[in-house]
Amino acid sequence: MENKRVILAVALSLAVLVGWNFLFPPEKQAPKTETAVQQSASPSASSATAAPKAESLSAFAPTPGKKITVDTPLYTAVLNATGGVLEQFSLKNYHQTIAPNAPLVNLISDTARAKAPLGIILNGSPTWQNVEWSVEGGDLKLDAAASGSLVLVGRMGDTVLKRVMTFTGDSYLIDEKFSLSNNGGTPLRNRLSMTASVERLSAADDSYNPTQSAFYGASGLSLESGDKKLMEGIALEKPVEWGAVMSNYFLVAIIPDTTDLHGKAKIEDGIFRVALDKDGIEIPAGGRSDLSISYFLGPKVPKYLEMAPHNLIASIDYGWFDFVAKPLIKLLHFFYDYVGNYGTAIILLTILIKLIFWPLSQKSYKSMDQMKKLQPLLTQLREKYKDDRTKMNEEMMQLYKTYKVNPAGGCLPMVVQIPVFFGLYQALLHSIELRHAAFITHLPFTNMIWLADLSAKDPFYITPLVMGATMFLQQKMTPAPGDPTQAKVMLLMPVVFTFMFLNFPSGLVIYWLVNNVISIAQQGWMLNKKS
Repeated sequence: MENKRVILAVALSLAVLVGWNFLFPPEKQAPKTETAVQQSASPSASSATAAPKAESLSAFAPTPGKKITVDTPLYTAVLNATGGVLEQFSLKNYHQTIAPNAPLVNLISDTARAKAPLGIILNGSPTWQNVEWSVEGGDLKLDAAASGSLVLVGRMGDTVLKRVMTFTGDSYLIDEKFSLSNNGGTPLRNRLSMTASVERLSAADDSYNPTQSAFYGASGLSLESGDKKLMEGIALEKPVEWGAVMSNYFLVAIIPDTTDLHGKAKIEDGIFRVALDKDGIEIPAGGRSDLSISYFLGPKVPKYLEMAPHNLIASIDYGWFDFVAKPLIKLLHFFYDYVGNYGTAIILLTILIKLIFWPLSQKSYKSMDQMKKLQPLLTQLREKYKDDRTKMNEEMMQLYKTYKVNPAGGCLPMVVQIPVFFGLYQALLHSIELRHAAFITHLPFTNMIWLADLSAKDPFYITPLVMGATMFLQQKMTPAPGDPTQAKVMLLMPVVFTFMFLNFPSGLVIYWLVNNVISIAQQGWMLNKKS
């Protein structure tokens, strides 16, 4: 995965500078999974209240196949009255590409529709296939301040299913009041599965923006993006609160108002499917069981995610450096509010970060300059004690002590800045605001599209190549390490980073490039100040 390559490359740089002891950071432990099956392997007893009385079907009139359109300022949805499954969910503010008149992002494609998105499975039986349904209400057109509901009623023997689905004009949430009624003369024990089916939300080869299954519970967020594992299917052992299919930018989630759920995920016919199972729903004769369910289909914009229950905002995952990423993304939006261009906002944020770390950088350059002065003496010691490394190290440490030089002084300030780099890296990578956001739309003096999408790579590789050149220039301005092997590895770092950055989202490359340019200017200023 490309994120791991970034971490490895930076870790390698630090290892070369500081020593050779930090090459193997601990890997993040993956959640325990098992091969998914159509039903949960073992029931988890969870009694539901049976106080409400069963729904009556005295005037039931099936309306098979009826299509219902819900139109809001944010999206257009089409539902099928047979089971209440979604057939379309187009986001009005998001297009598939930056091309003029590009189609809208449709979270429920024709291929995904065949897998019954938002369908309910009862006791292993798909209710969109084996149940007669009727609908109360028709097409809804809602403004931002309005809400509206549809009532879907299904009959399967003595069991009645009712779905009251409510839509709101200023939210991507669909709220559902679901009920199961037992009109028979004996108690029923039911198993319910709530499902979502979504076509891949990003390109199959986009390692920076993978489509993933996601589940959230007491132990936090569990993610799986490996196609091989998902084709086999996974089933989480621990209970979860919500399940979803998501990319960096979009999310389709099921959020029931209960926590005794078990999550499953699988890729079937190229479609990502997630299911949440609730077992042991006891309904006495003439009784009813109710459950509230929310669905979120939309962009991963914090203000909309915060409207959802059960901490859906956790779907924006900044990893270990969450505490750094969140304030940085707020600063980025702050700058954007003033300049109206996210590329310019990234540059201003980079300048601010460099100003904050300016004293540390000065200390680093001063330490490197001191080490440069000691290089002739260190070379003599290496030559004199080349056959006795223990003695050589002792003499070198004594030399550092005599001249009051810290050999790691040039690197430690850089180490402190690493969390900031990774925090900003994650913030930019997961910020939907950068998707299709332009910096410099056309290559200067041409009509060729250039940095018109900060979430995509530079189509001409200009910025990563310039970035590599700035790293090479920094290497030339920095005193060479005394160890020849270490010096060779350091010379390779600009090449490694350049190739790694070729396919980086251009917004991230701009950050690194500007950071390098400022560092070169700072180092040049120090050299001129000394002379």
